[in-house]
Amino acid sequence: PSTIVRDDKYMNEAKSAANGKKAPAPAASPADDAGAVDASAVAPVQEPEAESAVKNGQSPDVNFVRSMLATGILCSKSELGKDGGREGEIGNPTEISIVRAAYKAGVDHTGLRNLQPIVAEVPFSSEYKFMATVHNAKTEIDGTDEGLVVHVKGAVDRLIPLTKDQATGGSVTATEPVNKNYWLDEAEAMSSHGLRVLALCRAMLPADSVKQDDALDAAFVNGRAEPWLTIVGLACILDPPRPECVDAIKEAHGAGVRVAMITGDHKATALAIGGMLNIVDAKHPSAVTGPELDAMSDDELRVAVMSHNIFARASPENKIRIVKALQAEGQVSSMTGDGVNDAPALKAADMGVAMGKEGTDVAREAAEMILADDNFATIVRAVREGRVVWDNLRKVLLFNTPVNNAQGMTVLFGMICGLPYTPLTPIQVLYCNLICAVTLGFVLAVEPAEDGIMTQPPRRVGKRLIGRYLLFRIAFGTVVLVAFTVGAVFWVFNMGYAQDKVRAQASNTLTISAISIMLSARFSYNSGFHMRLFTGNKYAWYAAAITLILQICITYIPGLNDLVFQMGPMDGTQWGICLLFVFLTFCCMEAEKAIMRHLKSRKFDTDDDNAAGQYFVAADTATPADADFRTDSQRSAAMSKNLLHK
Repeated sequence: PSTIVRDDKYMNEAKSAANGKKAPAPAASPADDAGAVDASAVAPVQEPEAESAVKNGQSPDVNFVRSMLATGILCSKSELGKDGGREGEIGNPTEISIVRAAYKAGVDHTGLRNLQPIVAEVPFSSEYKFMATVHNAKTEIDGTDEGLVVHVKGAVDRLIPLTKDQATGGSVTATEPVNKNYWLDEAEAMSSHGLRVLALCRAMLPADSVKQDDALDAAFVNGRAEPWLTIVGLACILDPPRPECVDAIKEAHGAGVRVAMITGDHKATALAIGGMLNIVDAKHPSAVTGPELDAMSDDELRVAVMSHNIFARASPENKIRIVKALQAEGQVSSMTGDGVNDAPALKAADMGVAMGKEGTDVAREAAEMILADDNFATIVRAVREGRVVWDNLRKVLLFNTPVNNAQGMTVLFGMICGLPYTPLTPIQVLYCNLICAVTLGFVLAVEPAEDGIMTQPPRRVGKRLIGRYLLFRIAFGTVVLVAFTVGAVFWVFNMGYAQDKVRAQASNTLTISAISIMLSARFSYNSGFHMRLFTGNKYAWYAAAITLILQICITYIPGLNDLVFQMGPMDGTQWGICLLFVFLTFCCMEAEKAIMRHLKSRKFDTDDDNAAGQYFVAADTATPADADFRTDSQRSAAMSKNLLHK
């Protein structure tokens, strides 16, 4: 079994949308002068009048939306790209989405940050899932220039318990007691549609409560005795799966690779995105959260990782426990990550994959592979390419080994069967070895993927490059080549041909029959009696043509044939015998594959998929239930399952 476990960031592509009490941000033109700070640029505070205040159920005006989004701007260090686009943008995609929404609502984000620079901050952490910044209050923004204003953005379920008030009447400074159930219900409803929801909060503090560049920690926000924040709105980010990611996951499932998502998002959001990605199914219908994982014992966790594909509100500690639990279940796991906190999980996984664009140096050093484009689809393409490399290595061995064996065994069996001289001279053997390896052998290394390569299950852990199945094919190819070459030799010998022409028969039959072995070896199971034989790898036919031309040259060029290779020119009868055995060689190799295809369709193990040692045994009955064929890392994780928390 094979499992890919990854973070959700690189499955998705953030698109900005803002929602303040579910009111979409109206479009407006941003200020032309980024350095100018005026009323329209920074969303001035307007105290609501009785007759103009926004009533319950009504949408606020654009000024309120701008003021609400000011929290997302000030509580962020992200920068938009050129003209508000993606070119040159800096920062987290979620933060960039909020800043872009404010930009489109007409807020001069650069001017606003210049007006209210950061005094101190609580940096974001996946542990507490919020960020906070402290600024000097400004009358045009906060209704007063006395004291400090704190802007906080983060997970709804983490910030709502810390709120005391909510904005009302279409103003961020007019407040009323918070209705926590309302905000939680709204966030749950929007999360269920796949929206990533952040709470935007603010609060006022005395001017002397925070000094410039104070080192603040999470307790500054969540360590107070009483709730103290005012929630001004919810920002909803549409983060749909990349189209190529959906197709890649479908391909991964067909290849027997299970895909799971570990995310810091809300459970409902994660389930909605998981449904779009088709990783929520009848076997894995629900999600499990980080706090739920923390409460599980090691044995319960091992059950959970096999029955869930969605892990929401997960912490870095959860990631490493998930990896170790999967390994304890005998799964081969790959973990992706980009942050410093992801490094332990990347190191613990069988294959750690770090992000090349947004990944930290620590994550890249801990990983075995770096993903240059931060795209999940690239991982699936890498799986496909890995299978191609494995198959092509076996194809090269299937060709080179029988041909090399036949070169020596033709001489041996020719002498054993009574030939008065060696059927091949030493220079002929060396030539055949060189020309076959350089031309015919190399082209198999660049053979493209066969049809159906991504519909096969992953190969078992510990599978040998040359197993029983490939060893049988090598032996079969050797027998065919030797039998037909020696047979052709004795055929022309008994017809009374001279020694130089007998050796020419042996050389051409062996070398040209090697072309048949090469053409058949291009396809592990698929038939060569198909148009696919003539397509896909043009170099195979170039190599075959070069080999034929060289054989004709050494057979007919005077001096080269008799003085160097000690053989003479062949007549039509000899070429007929040669081509007959070349065709029979191809037919024999294809007949063996046809038998293997039939056995494979009957669920017999024809490719060393079972590790118990039985061959030609039904695959579903070959391996004992208690057999242990895991890697050292998996076995170690299983023996150390009581240490999963550490």
